[in-house]
Amino acid sequence: MKTKKSMTALMVLVLAVLACQTPVLTQQILPTVAVDAAATTAPVDSNIVANPGAQQERLVALYENASLGTVAIITDQGQGSGFVYDKNGHIVTNEHVIEGAKNVEVRFNSGFMAYGTVIGIDLDSDLAIIKVDAPAEELFPLSLGDSDSLKVGQTVVAIGNPFGLESTMTMGIISALGRILDSARTTPDGNPFSAGGIIQTDAAINPGNSGGPLFNINGEVIGINRAIRTTNFTESGDPVNSGIGFAISINIVKRVAPVLIETGKYDYPFLGISSMDALSLEMVNALGLSQYTGAYVTSVVPGGPADKAGIKAGSTPTNIPRLLGGGDLIIAIDGRETRSFDEMLAYLITNKSPGDTVVLTVLRGTEKVDVTVTLGKRP
Repeated sequence: MKTKKSMTALMVLVLAVLACQTPVLTQQILPTVAVDAAATTAPVDSNIVANPGAQQERLVALYENASLGTVAIITDQGQGSGFVYDKNGHIVTNEHVIEGAKNVEVRFNSGFMAYGTVIGIDLDSDLAIIKVDAPAEELFPLSLGDSDSLKVGQTVVAIGNPFGLESTMTMGIISALGRILDSARTTPDGNPFSAGGIIQTDAAINPGNSGGPLFNINGEVIGINRAIRTTNFTESGDPVNSGIGFAISINIVKRVAPVLIETGKYDYPFLGISSMDALSLEMVNALGLSQYTGAYVTSVVPGGPADKAGIKAGSTPTNIPRLLGGGDLIIAIDGRETRSFDEMLAYLITNKSPGDTVVLTVLRGTEKVDVTVTLGKRP
């Protein structure tokens, strides 16, 4: 993320979406230790007995294997992280790490360096693909996990280059799943699109970690570190970890990366509605809703997919200013319970493409209605 210089930011809670790219400070970059090229990134044996000694050995093995495929990305504007995606020299990182860069250098664990070419970017999920020409012995693709199988409380490990300190490993847990962040792309009326399916973790993530992998205990990549939320800053204005970090789910990367490699861009499904992050009890009562969970439709894009399908937004004044009643409450999508807009968005992003259809189950007053919507693509 780009460095935040304004000290006024200390007065408010800042979502430092672009705060994981640190200026290059060569005096802080640690020497690279040579590693055994015969090592692999195979998952660690999951049958290890749970005791402190075994856990330590497991983490050491995870680092020795996974760090082979983790890289530092250096541009004329700063430094971030990334990882080897395949044997063809494709590297995955954040879009904001390489945004506006004239030159991109990729430094491998062994010390080998190569210039990289950005071949695809995705502003919605903040992903980028870099292509490097590197010898086969330098390319150790990391194993990809399944972010749909994650549980809150599971141990996770981040490896990256915080503050330019290369190949740094930190550990924490999954703090929450299904978070959303603002996209770097905006709607025609100037509001940001949403990036869904985000993993929240307390593993230490700092400037320079952006684009680096987040691993499960078996050494599989389950996320790409993207952002932190903090009110703490260094003297130079860089944001400092406060225990709330965010990573892009690997299942989103699995969908997006192959398309970026092939075409350079990725189109997301578009439903064309707006919803509230959460409803308070006062709002539920004011709206006259019969249940507390679901995605309440506050607005519908005219002529958009939801509008064409007949989804209704609130239009009747309530006793709460700017809260309009009479809108649909989406309670399920394709038969899957939807407790919030976040859950619905995560399902759409990780499972659907433009042109696909979804069935939204809505509460319209006291009536339950199934509405079929043909998804468009984000404008």
